[in-house]
Parts: sequence; structure tokens; C-alpha cells
Amino acid sequence: MTLSIIAETMDNVPAHITNPTSGALTWVKPTYTIDQDPPLDVLLIPGGPGSRIAYNNTKIIDYVKRTYPKLKYILSTCTGAQILAKAGVLDQKRATTAKFAWAEMVASGPKVKWVPCARWVVDGNIWTSSGVTAGMDMTYAFISKLNSTIADKAVNIIEYEPHTDPSWDPFCEVLSSPFPFGFLIKLKN
Repeated sequence: MTLSIIAETMDNVPAHITNPTSGALTWVKPTYTIDQDPPLDVLLIPGGPGSRIAYNNTKIIDYVKRTYPKLKYILSTCTGAQILAKAGVLDQKRATTAKFAWAEMVASGPKVKWVPCARWVVDGNIWTSSGVTAGMDMTYAFISKLNSTIADKAVNIIEYEPHTDPSWDPFCEVLSSPFPFGFLIKLKN
């Protein structure tokens, strides 16, 4: 498996949104630009604050739109589903996304068949996950589909016990909570 980091330019990219006072602490060097159109089997669109920046970048949306038909699989974690929705990849497909931003994500993809209570959703060659750790679980399930020996070795090395049921979603109740993170208190009690 070859991992590539694809960005608009070959300039280093922050691995997280920069802090206004200290800047980015971790940078990654892209291996390709979106204009180079490298051959890929799988494209993973991460979520987080950077996905909201990408959502408003037509070059990135166009890249996802033109690349998707050439892929074997496309995956998104957390709010990365918003990018897939805007690119039209999720039109008439089942998908999920982060609960904390559910209303915003659903509004960005009115043609998507959003699944509110799911750790991750698979619809054909499209895999989407809800939150960050659900993304880890989805990734484990995805890699297991390709090579279960490698997936099991990886989780043993990092000492991680993945949830393997995509419908197990204890965080679903956040959607009905009048307080965005009120579910955290309920789970701790």
C-alpha cells in the first residue's frame, strides 16, 4: 500500500488548524498536487476544522468530483462527508457524519440519505463515519475487508480495540439533546 498526501500545492501543509499564537506544530509534505491527478485506488477525506475550509474551495471540490469515478473506494471521516456531499459523490447515497455538526452537514447535502444513528455507513464503494473514533473503527473495518491480517496486526500494535458493529452508536442521542454536548454528562453518570 502506498500512502500519498495530496494538496493544492507542494508546500508543507499543517496537519491541523493552526493556533493563532503558536502556529502549526506539525506539518506534512504533499507527495502530489491535485493538478497532477495521481492514480489512486482509495481516497480518504478527513474531517475537522480543515474540512470546512476545503468545503469552500472549488478546486478541491472539483478534484473530488473528477477523481471519484476513477477510484475503487472513497472514505470520509467526521465532517469530511460535507466535501463528498458538495462534490455530489453522496447524492442519493446513504451516509453519516459528525453529530456535533449534524445540522450543518445535513444542510450541505440535501440529496444525501443521511443516517443519523450509525458509527459508519457503507453504500457501495463509499464509506463515511461519524466522529473521530468512529473513523478509526470504520478504517479498521475497511482495511479488514482488504486484508484482515494487516488490520488485526495494526490494532494490536497500537493497542486499540475497535467497535466492529457499524450500527452501534451510543452518541446518537446528541441529535435529540437540547444542549449540543449534553449527552456527555448522561454517558458519564
